[in-house]
Amino acid sequence: MTALVAVAHGSRDPRSAATVHALLDVVRALRPALDVRGSFLDLSAPRLGDVLRAVRGDGHRSAVVVPLLLGKAFHARVDVPGAVAEARAPSLDVTIADVLGPDPRLESAALRRLASVGVASGDAGVGVVLAGAGSSHAPANALVTSIARRWAAGSGWAGVEAAFASTAAPDVPTAAARLRARGARRIAVASWFLAPGLLPDRVAALAGDAAIAPPLGADPEVAELVLHRYDAAVAAGLTARTA
Repeated sequence: MTALVAVAHGSRDPRSAATVHALLDVVRALRPALDVRGSFLDLSAPRLGDVLRAVRGDGHRSAVVVPLLLGKAFHARVDVPGAVAEARAPSLDVTIADVLGPDPRLESAALRRLASVGVASGDAGVGVVLAGAGSSHAPANALVTSIARRWAAGSGWAGVEAAFASTAAPDVPTAAARLRARGARRIAVASWFLAPGLLPDRVAALAGDAAIAPPLGADPEVAELVLHRYDAAVAAGLTARTA
């Protein structure tokens, strides 16, 4: 069977790797027969190249790398393909799956995390900041903004504003100020992060007394999405080989 090698960015914060491993435990529980392995691009171990070589050493002839990334920014477009190319695992057929976002399952997970800190839809006194990492790649930021607009249209909240932890504007205080200007009496921050780390902590530090939702983490729908990306990549590879 083709191995599933998930790859996350990596962080010096041990909570990040622990969250990734917890998510992959859910993936394994959903599909016990599948060989599921975790890896990282940087800052955490094991690295992607080492895991691909181990997969080959354990007898696999094919693997699907599933990027645990929420959008197609620099890491997805450059770092992951580069790490796969550098691994040079002989006789291992490696396919790179699509990133996790966009997908409705991520939004469902983010809304569940928001509900876990007491923020329900229909509360007109609440303004929600949807906080993401921020990127120099404009389409990655536009994805977060489009989700915020969609939520704003159907939530019953005072408003929803996208905000970013770095690189892109607006930041969390600016987004919160816009929501207060539209009548929000309370501010809540929804997380567009997979795991804890430096940038989610930065968001929390800037959010003042707002309710802060935790990152998406080991959510069952996120785990289902990881498997969906894997299955799509396997199917695409089979189609390509039989065409």
